[in-house]
Formats: sequence, structure tokens, C-alpha cells
Amino acid sequence: MGAVLSPVVEREIRDSFRRQSFLRLIGATLAEVSAGRAVVALDAREDLLQQHGTLHAAAVTAIADVAAGYAGQSVLPAGSSVVSAEFKINFLRPAAGRRFRAVGEVVRAGRTLTVTQAVVEQVDGAKSVPCAVLLQTIAKVERPERP
Repeated sequence: MGAVLSPVVEREIRDSFRRQSFLRLIGATLAEVSAGRAVVALDAREDLLQQHGTLHAAAVTAIADVAAGYAGQSVLPAGSSVVSAEFKINFLRPAAGRRFRAVGEVVRAGRTLTVTQAVVEQVDGAKSVPCAVLLQTIAKVERPERP
């Protein structure tokens, strides 16, 4: 995006991420946030797997949604918050690894609606393989988040 992430916006995003109890429940972490980009990491655990032994689609979708959403929030003014208005996810292959990351990026930022995307990758050392792609629209909201 070419812009520099405001330290205030970065703090707001990191604080917002910490307040998401669902992300704590599944063990997701905010690995990176910069202007127009956010990366969420997740280690697969037995309780996050589906019946075939791969990471459940709900966990894959959750980290993709969050990475894309925070990427979008990163280009908005301080004090802004976002909610998902719509998204579509395509599963490219079974999420069969042990470590995953969702890389969210802004496609187009608007005043009210922003289009973002995320690629969820199965990570094995230096090698990564995409397992899902999400396209999302987020809406800027002015109401404060819960403390």
C-alpha cells in the first residue's frame, strides 16, 4: 500500500485482537500487522481437527476473516473499527499441516466499505502451500469496542 502504519492504529489493532476471546480459545496469534497487511498464525491441535484429521474449515475461515479484517482496519483512521459485511472462501486443498498462517491484504480501501483478501497457508519450515483463499468486504463502524 505504500503507507506507514500509525503506532496508534497498530496499538488499537493489537488491543482489539487481544479482546477476541474466540481467538484465544483456538490459539490464534497476531503475527504481523503493517499498513494494508495483517498475518494471523495458528497451530493445529487435536480439538481443532475435523473427522478426517485436518484443520476444521471453521478454524481456517476464522483466521482468514480476522487477518483480512485487520488488514483493512490498518488503512483506516485511528479510532476506526470494522466488522465483516460479507466474505467468500474457497478451500483449495485439505488443511493437513500443523502450522498455518493467514495473510490478509487490502484490495481496495473505501470510506465506508473496504475489500480485502486473505490467503491461508499451510506452513512447513520455509515452505508454504495455500489451502484457502478468502475475499471479504468489511464495513467501517464508529461505535467503540467493548473494553
